[in-house]
Amino acid sequence: MSHETMAGEIPRDKLTGPLRRDSVKKNVAAIHVSGKLTLLQRKLSNVLLLNAYDALASQPTHKIDARTLCLMIGYNSNDMDTLKTSLRGLAETVAEWDMLGEDGEHEWGVSALLSYAKLKGGVCEYAYSPALAAKLHDPKVFALINLNIQRRFTSGHALALYENCYRFVRTGSTGWWDLDLFRRLMGVEGSNYYEVFKHLNAKIIKPAVAEVNRTSNILLEPETRKMGRAVSAIRFRIKDNPQLAMLDMDDGAGLRQSGVYDRLSALGVSDRLARQWIGEHGEAYVAEKLDYVGRQSGVKSPVRYLSAAIRQGFGATEEAETAPVPVAPEVMQAAAQRQIETEIRAAAQEAREAAVAGERKARAVRMARVREVAEARRPTQRDADKRLFLSAVKDPLEREDFTRLGWASALNARAICAFWEELEPDIFADLPEI
Repeated sequence: MSHETMAGEIPRDKLTGPLRRDSVKKNVAAIHVSGKLTLLQRKLSNVLLLNAYDALASQPTHKIDARTLCLMIGYNSNDMDTLKTSLRGLAETVAEWDMLGEDGEHEWGVSALLSYAKLKGGVCEYAYSPALAAKLHDPKVFALINLNIQRRFTSGHALALYENCYRFVRTGSTGWWDLDLFRRLMGVEGSNYYEVFKHLNAKIIKPAVAEVNRTSNILLEPETRKMGRAVSAIRFRIKDNPQLAMLDMDDGAGLRQSGVYDRLSALGVSDRLARQWIGEHGEAYVAEKLDYVGRQSGVKSPVRYLSAAIRQGFGATEEAETAPVPVAPEVMQAAAQRQIETEIRAAAQEAREAAVAGERKARAVRMARVREVAEARRPTQRDADKRLFLSAVKDPLEREDFTRLGWASALNARAICAFWEELEPDIFADLPEI
């Protein structure tokens, strides 16, 4: 993976409280019921849980700034309609758990993933049902889901596979899952198309495994078991991804033992940023910058001030010997703030461009399917289909474009896909969602 891709981490210095942690404890129950969530909803669910985790057992409701929430799941923070749709989806999604209780008795339960959510004054307020909150807070069975890793996923199936496999990383294998359970974990249960293992393997398993191996800190290798000639179960061998080990939440144990690391932590620097600075610049250089920042007065944001000092080399020994006029703290703070804002805008723009490119590619595949299906119909049907579609097009420009290009009309792409999905409900069943 390129350095540019790896650099797109969440800017911890702009976050507070539990949001500054890199990972969220994801209870097995929550993982196993989220298969039908979209990629955005799955990321949203993880961030909301991270924000609420410390207070799950003590507070009935939780709050998070809406724009911070959008920043952490990596999409355009001005698009509140999309956020509302995703929150509605979480409130409408049923969570089901099936596990051993503390008394050794088998326990089954069901709950909505969110009992409610609301947006008011730029703040998102939400709550979990008491029963689900207790399960989500249970420390006995959980996986550490790295939020910087989850932001890199572009497929909901791949993220679902990662979540369900990562909790087995220390055992090296998921164990055997029957195919019905696996389809449920991936959110494709009830689909006749994916009842055929060839389709399941080609459209779900292979692409998801490829993305996990390319994007995350683990490597997966699927293995299948047959009953007679038919595949009946699947498991995944799991090992660390050496190329992405830097993303692992268990790395950097040695750096955490240093005195410089302790000083950075006391100042409020995040774990990952502290290890990054020490690893890139060495303890002596970082200690020098810490001493320099400590000598300044009136610093409102020590972490941002230190970041600028490390990045721009302020406070070097040779500079101190020549006694130049020191840079005013407010100047450095403003520079650091501008740098952070520039990086956030660049990351947001990159995410938007990637999303648009992905949507265009997916829509092109759907338009090709439409033309293929339309061409296979009888001539009289083809004419009737076009007349029916055109009768609903009111815009003169769109009508002219369809009259000229037919089912290849780019101006009518969304309407064409919706029209054919209503006409032929299974036309896009084997294609990824847009």
